[in-house]
Amino acid sequence: MDSKDELILQALRRDASASKRDIAKRTGIPLTTVFHRIRGMEKDGMIKKYTVDLDFGRIGYSLQAFVFASVKQNPAEAGKISQQDIAKEIIKKFSSVESVSIVTGELDLIIKARFKSVAALNKFITGELRNMKGIDKTVTSIVLEEISQP
Repeated sequence: MDSKDELILQALRRDASASKRDIAKRTGIPLTTVFHRIRGMEKDGMIKKYTVDLDFGRIGYSLQAFVFASVKQNPAEAGKISQQDIAKEIIKKFSSVESVSIVTGELDLIIKARFKSVAALNKFITGELRNMKGIDKTVTSIVLEEISQP
């Protein structure tokens, strides 16, 4: 990856729907070069998908939370479930969950999720997540403000 690829990726991160012609104008890179570079980055898996940056508050999901969870580590338990399996099940089962990261430290998982209300967050944590096989305990942080790349 060189400086031209970096410029193209920066333009796509700002606006994934931008045309190749717009990217060429913004970056000063010839249109054919932009076209071939993007196609190459897609083929190599560097660009995995194009997505939409939603205004969650406008669609009713204004409450964002990070739920930190620990996985039960009981060696006596037959058929122990892995952190990867738990993470995949959480992503598959709960549409409110945006991502699950497996991390080091005191806790094993960081679950990023959005909800319409505190009641919905409470139902997710106490009624669903804590009752999943393999989940030991949880700690929740509600996001007050998010600052992200422009």
